[in-house]
Amino acid sequence: MEPYAPIEGAAPFAASMKLVTALVAGLQAPEAAGLTAYELEQFVDGRGREVLRQMVQDHLDLRAAREEQAARERCSPAVGADGIPRTRVETGHRRLLATLFGTVRVTRCAWRRPGAGNLYPADAALSLPAPRHSHTLARLAAVEAVRGSFETAHTAITSRCGPVIGKRQIEQAVVKAAADIAAFYAARIPVPCTAGTLLVISADAKGIVMRPGALRPATAKAAARQGRMRTRLAAGEKPNRKRMATLACVYDAEPAPRRPHDVIAPPGGRQGNRTLRPRPKARAKWLAGSVEHDPAEVIAAAFGQAETRDQQHRRTWVVLVDGAEHQLGLIRAEAARRGITIHILIDLIHVLEYIWKAAWSLHPAADPAAEDWVAVKALAILAGDSARAATDITAEADAAGLTASQRSGADACVRYLTSKHEYLRYDQALAAGWPIATGVIEGACRHLIGDRLDITGARWGLQGAEAILTLRAVISNGDFDEYWRFHLAREHQRLYPGTAQDQYTLGA
Repeated sequence: MEPYAPIEGAAPFAASMKLVTALVAGLQAPEAAGLTAYELEQFVDGRGREVLRQMVQDHLDLRAAREEQAARERCSPAVGADGIPRTRVETGHRRLLATLFGTVRVTRCAWRRPGAGNLYPADAALSLPAPRHSHTLARLAAVEAVRGSFETAHTAITSRCGPVIGKRQIEQAVVKAAADIAAFYAARIPVPCTAGTLLVISADAKGIVMRPGALRPATAKAAARQGRMRTRLAAGEKPNRKRMATLACVYDAEPAPRRPHDVIAPPGGRQGNRTLRPRPKARAKWLAGSVEHDPAEVIAAAFGQAETRDQQHRRTWVVLVDGAEHQLGLIRAEAARRGITIHILIDLIHVLEYIWKAAWSLHPAADPAAEDWVAVKALAILAGDSARAATDITAEADAAGLTASQRSGADACVRYLTSKHEYLRYDQALAAGWPIATGVIEGACRHLIGDRLDITGARWGLQGAEAILTLRAVISNGDFDEYWRFHLAREHQRLYPGTAQDQYTLGA
């Protein structure tokens, strides 16, 4: 590379060095000798930020001077992505750029032609964003916003960078930051697995409190209806403030055969030192969620992700669900559409909840005997005998002479075990080494939604909720840094098509 010709006049970084000199002089001054460690850090942080801002400014000014010099020597026209040659050059065009260190001024040359828009080659070389805020500032906004509220993100950024971005601009930056997540995962090549590795899919849903304009039509219609009481909800009425978000998870796991006693302790607890067989371990997890798209689209995306891992359908596909009929219907339909054989299991934890309901129908409150009763029924179900467990519960409820209200928990359990019988083949699942619980997706619901979108008093707009949910999924997958490089490359091509700046290669 040929060296740049020296720029005439003052040294390019003279202003920066002047600030550095002033900072050093301040630290050497007698007054600085009395500073506490806290005061010293505050002093250097405040003055140091201005030094860094000036360094960025001086560098941009140096590039502007070099560009003007090259433009004066250039004989050929500049041609943009539109193919139109521009022969006239005009210097001194400026725009502002908010950075981590403060706002700077970018000066560049405009190549012009009557009837055509201005062409700024320096913008493409710098890969400048369309809005005022830099990509680094947008990344910081996304990282801070997914941790807490937009208000706390604004406070954190202002404390670090000064008043460089507003709360509304943070929301806009977060929405923009999430724009390429679907494309990122569509382009990604998963790590190959052997045919014996399990392919596990799980899905769940959780409501998010939304602003009225962001509710689905049916929910908005229900919310608009006048309740029976003016000042509070009557029994059985719902506030109709939530929009359901659907989450899906795909992961790989090596089979880990187990026995029922490895999952549930026998009545009276485990005796001896028999080592428990470990459960299957999830790896290469892919989490995704959406409050904007319908559950069918999220489930289809999960199947699409799974199919990229097993295009020949040679692996064993296990689908873990909570038993919701609508969700089961969508899963079966998607599997049939793709011609995939799946093995559906209902999460054991949901089954245990129903067994405990039955236990409190047949035992006094806080009766220790209920725990052993639940263990007996759970072990029978894990052994593949859910029908016998349902028959025994019915017989015990009949023998106890319970009223309809007293036996409601037992009846609910029997109905659940009977209606979901085909999805309760835990004996086969344990022998084959399959997972039988939805801990991964349950944890995702808490992490992606409960810890952030379910903040007390928060009401979400659709775009903001969708962006936060999807970005948290990317971070949970451990892919944020790689995604951000992909996003910057896509953003560059949208703004400056045909240029080679920041080319991105997956896996590089």
